[in-house]
Amino acid sequence: MSLQELKNKTNKKRKRIGRGNASGHGTYSCRGMNGQTSRSGGKRRPGFEGGQTPYIRRIPKLKGFKNPNRVEFQVVNLGQLNVFNDNDTVNLEALLEKKLVSKKNRPVKLLAGKGDLEKSLKIVIDKASGKAIEAVKAKKGSVETKMKTTEKVEKKVEKAETKTEKAEEKTEKAEEKTD
Repeated sequence: MSLQELKNKTNKKRKRIGRGNASGHGTYSCRGMNGQTSRSGGKRRPGFEGGQTPYIRRIPKLKGFKNPNRVEFQVVNLGQLNVFNDNDTVNLEALLEKKLVSKKNRPVKLLAGKGDLEKSLKIVIDKASGKAIEAVKAKKGSVETKMKTTEKVEKKVEKAETKTEKAEEKTEKAEEKTD
């Protein structure tokens, strides 16, 4: 049998109701005897469950929603990066090799949470916090991020650096005046 020999079976005969008992669909016209559904316009609303509390009212009323675009990061803290040598390049492959992260497909975020960085590293990572970037730059290292949102963080870091420089200049001037 080939595709050309197949017949279209979408032309199904419609059920002709109310045309006598001989048709098999007479008297009650497939509606049953009495009740709401036997009447004209006797439909029930969607979700009606015969009077019991419907499912939509049984589920809890929770606030908020689950963001379908949420990105789940693998977290790496600065203290964990001390296993690398000075001036090493730290990327996803290197982190997988040292077993600091476990999944190849999930993005990685660098945080300044636990421990301090003691080495100068070149870090290529998906995302990093502002404090982590500051800490790496303080050790003469560099952080290159792949996600766009860290551009804002880098601007904040630059502003924080300029503020600290200005504060240091003010303290130096104040010390000079007192001397």
